[in-house]
Amino acid sequence: MNQPEENNFTSLYINLTIMKSIVPIICIMILAITGLRAQTGELLVKKGEKGLYIDHKVTAKENFYSIGRLFNVHPKYLASYNAFDMSKGLSLGQSIKIPLTDTNFIQNADRGAPVYYVAGEKDKLSSVSNANKKVSIENLRQWNHLSGDNVSKGQKLIVGFLVSKEMQNTAVNNIIRREIDNNKQESESVNKPEPEKKEVKQEKQEEKKTDPVIGIREEVKPRVKEQGYFKSSFDQQIKQQPLSKEQTVTSGIFKTTSGWTDAKYYLLMDGVEPGTIIKIINPINSKMIYAKVLGEMNGLKQGQGLNIRISNAAASTLGIEETDKFIVRLNY
Repeated sequence: MNQPEENNFTSLYINLTIMKSIVPIICIMILAITGLRAQTGELLVKKGEKGLYIDHKVTAKENFYSIGRLFNVHPKYLASYNAFDMSKGLSLGQSIKIPLTDTNFIQNADRGAPVYYVAGEKDKLSSVSNANKKVSIENLRQWNHLSGDNVSKGQKLIVGFLVSKEMQNTAVNNIIRREIDNNKQESESVNKPEPEKKEVKQEKQEEKKTDPVIGIREEVKPRVKEQGYFKSSFDQQIKQQPLSKEQTVTSGIFKTTSGWTDAKYYLLMDGVEPGTIIKIINPINSKMIYAKVLGEMNGLKQGQGLNIRISNAAASTLGIEETDKFIVRLNY
């Protein structure tokens, strides 16, 4: 064999060796990306012989313990539910069923990561309820912004919420996102242009404009005031239930895009019903706002040593410059 042929053979051998080492790496990368996409998708409920569950694809560095923490399921029960041997571990890209139990799945409150059910062709709210632990039809209407009992094939409906410490931040963001969506729908209905009317009726319309129309527009117009959008809700609230609590607490901040333009302020607080409006006062400068309770702070790592957390827009309006801990007064 001459020298050129030896060089060609050597080059071919090196290339084949490199390809053998690269192919497994590429396969692992593809599996990791697939797992990541599955992880960031919506939680879709399924029904098996053992009850309701959701599917999860194992991603890099995940094991029974980390998945158990993520979904609030004991790792041994997770292995038993899937008939897996814990000593053998899990494989990248492997599909694992996450059981929905009384420990990690609630259907009586709007708190946690939403779990969706995909409606079938003949489904109505009653059949959706029966298929999902007889969840309240009233809750189904409220969570999915429905006025009737009819649903469309393929429609995704919230049937409950997955609750875990590691998903708490996701839950808060979901609630805020739903709040923003609701506000957009209200704004669109208020600002919807009126149909054109005939010229003959224009004079009569002009005369009527001096009465209730202006008042209505002022009432529904976003109340972008320093004290916040929820002040009137607070006034209504104390008519039904007089003020009974005044507390001085340690607060922190959570970040959200809400509140900067619409003055809708929020807070996280344990032991208070979500939706409650609370007056928050900065004792240093006496500035006050009205904020809506989104949910509990229990379990949040960022909440250690804090009694509440308020949105960054709320803190800014109160003139608070601290980003770690600060003192505020509550009245509700």
